[in-house]
Amino acid sequence: MTAPERDLQNNPAVDASSILVAIPTLNEEAHIAATLTAILGDNPEMKTVKIVVADGGSTDRTCAIVQDMAQTHPNIHLINNPDKIQAAAINKIVADCAEPHHTIMVRVDAHAHYPADYVLKVAQSLVAHAASGLATVMDSVGTTCFQKGSAWAMETKIGSGGSGHRGGTTSGYVDHGHHAGFDLAMYRKVGGYDTSFVANEDAELDHRINQAGGRIWLDATIRMDYVMRGSLGKLSKQYWRYGKGRAQNILRHKMKPRPRQMIPPVILVVNLLSLLLAPLLPVFLLLPLAYVGLLAATSAALVAKHKSLCALWAGPALLAMHQAWGAGFLSHMIGHRGQS
Repeated sequence: MTAPERDLQNNPAVDASSILVAIPTLNEEAHIAATLTAILGDNPEMKTVKIVVADGGSTDRTCAIVQDMAQTHPNIHLINNPDKIQAAAINKIVADCAEPHHTIMVRVDAHAHYPADYVLKVAQSLVAHAASGLATVMDSVGTTCFQKGSAWAMETKIGSGGSGHRGGTTSGYVDHGHHAGFDLAMYRKVGGYDTSFVANEDAELDHRINQAGGRIWLDATIRMDYVMRGSLGKLSKQYWRYGKGRAQNILRHKMKPRPRQMIPPVILVVNLLSLLLAPLLPVFLLLPLAYVGLLAATSAALVAKHKSLCALWAGPALLAMHQAWGAGFLSHMIGHRGQS
């Protein structure tokens, strides 16, 4: 038994009624019922957990599905999130729906797959490790060939960058991780999410929590499945926002970027300069060709590992992630230089 597992086993049970679950949604009719069913499970303690879905104006059946489930599960509530974005949804749930006895908030995303005991384990681990924030591990998954290929790409170092919350196996205190749980007192103390961020608002919040003296625990024994985007276009748009959000974070807090965060913009710049200079000196083509060769080799290795041609999508997915992240990062850094 690992040390984290012993900690959880020896820690007194958390009062389930002290937990508030926050779920932001926007057009999630394909996932919301499964998400709610999964986190409710068959544990009677979950009946005392207040679950709030904040919808950002869905045009599909998301709200109708939540309302139908609330008929048989009175601890499920639906509210409107006029600001649409996830960060605003979480802030609104805490501001409008948290009651005096709520001391823990667990964040659940509709577009993911959760084990039945996820909410209670998150709350228990948060308390066991005296943490202000609890991060869990995301294991990337997919059902279509493209999603499988891009999910397998995330298993690699050039896909995840070595992030512990992206398929990692080691628990410990971290600067940042995938948001799962919060001590509500600390969440309120630092003001919750900054809704001016286009993305990367989770890392920005973790930065303020650390500055306020809090600690973030990454519990690798608690895992959930993250469903990858369904197309290259959607994946590129997602990573463009990630890159912009990281640049916004660096400028706002005057942070020094980590070496792995500079790899995508460097790759983008090198590739562009090489293509521009190639008509004068063809030798410059060797650089982008080497990069494409690395992606092709990664795809081939994943085909062999998973025995599936779907892994051929890994290379294009990595190309989209790297170039879009780098472009988003550079566009914000250049467009907002001198600002904070």
